[in-house]
Amino acid sequence: MPNIELIATATFGLEAVVKREIMDLGFQVIRSEDAKITYQGSFEAIARSNIWLRCADRVLIKMGEFRAETFTELFEATKALPWEEWIPEDGKFTVNGTSVKSKLFSISDCQKIIKKAIVERLKQTYPLDYFSETGPVYSIRMTLLKDIVTLAIDTTGPGLHKRGYRKADVAAPIKETLAAAMIKLSFWRPDRTLIDPLCGSGTIPIEAAMIGKNIAPGLNRSFVSETWPRIPSEVWKSERTAAYKAIRSDISLKIYGSDIDPRAVSAARVNAVEAGLSDDIVFRRHSVSDLGINDDYTVIVTNPPYGERIGERNSILGIYGDLNYRMSKNKTWSLYVITSDKTFEKNMKYKKCDRRRKLYNGRIETTYYQYHGERPPGKKEK
Repeated sequence: MPNIELIATATFGLEAVVKREIMDLGFQVIRSEDAKITYQGSFEAIARSNIWLRCADRVLIKMGEFRAETFTELFEATKALPWEEWIPEDGKFTVNGTSVKSKLFSISDCQKIIKKAIVERLKQTYPLDYFSETGPVYSIRMTLLKDIVTLAIDTTGPGLHKRGYRKADVAAPIKETLAAAMIKLSFWRPDRTLIDPLCGSGTIPIEAAMIGKNIAPGLNRSFVSETWPRIPSEVWKSERTAAYKAIRSDISLKIYGSDIDPRAVSAARVNAVEAGLSDDIVFRRHSVSDLGINDDYTVIVTNPPYGERIGERNSILGIYGDLNYRMSKNKTWSLYVITSDKTFEKNMKYKKCDRRRKLYNGRIETTYYQYHGERPPGKKEK
């Protein structure tokens, strides 16, 4: 099996979480940088990473990295890379990219140069003057940062947050990958009660249930690299079979989602059915002041609205008051909240925040506030 250099891209702030996921899958991490983790693997690594990574955005094959300050340097360095190892003669490939603080700042010109260089390279292997591009799809990713070019091929297709279960939606949904990261950054374990009192379309409870039952997030979707002739179909079949066998069907979970909006509760139930988790999560209409849960060591993980209009603001302050009251009544409960509201911590007066982490919900800068409750007796949290 070939030794392939891979890149898992990640939202800023989640690099350490994704790095741990990659290591847990058994792969060697080469380095971790802003928004990406580079590691080594084989064909199996491509399949396993796409099927199992919960918090990464996508998985790329790193083709090369080099300095380019002129179009000639960009063309020659791109042409020197072994594109024929991945792209067949009928492969359909596009080039997308970004340029930051680089002399080659015109993205469209860089795209054209890279495309032309790849074609010239492929002509050395395939005796063609014209490439039909009617076959498998290959998306070439270019990043130019301070004149350093990184070229990679996307193995994922639609981003890894596209689990496939979210058929019904409400306003301002949280990404599945971020929801999974929030769970992983909390002290929740499958033997503890978890509730999202502002569940919206149910993403946080569903991701928690998938983690609790060890369900691979990419198990029921396809990936663009499954169509590539170089990766044997047996690899994908084997990795999916292993993922099915890894599901913990013996686990009994206590996960709840609630919302004051009946449309949100209905959407969450639809999505739980699509995820095959309708028997593992209880969704119901409740206000934050009346959660209907009194279990010790309960973990609240939630994404409250960020509204700024007067009516919305009053509603949000009411939510903060309810959370304060609820958390002050049981010191064993833990609270994890992601919000862009800079006044959140000032409004949470029941105790001092134990930890904060800057994260991005899409393009919105947020903070993940973590309030740790008392630990269960005999339990040592990581």
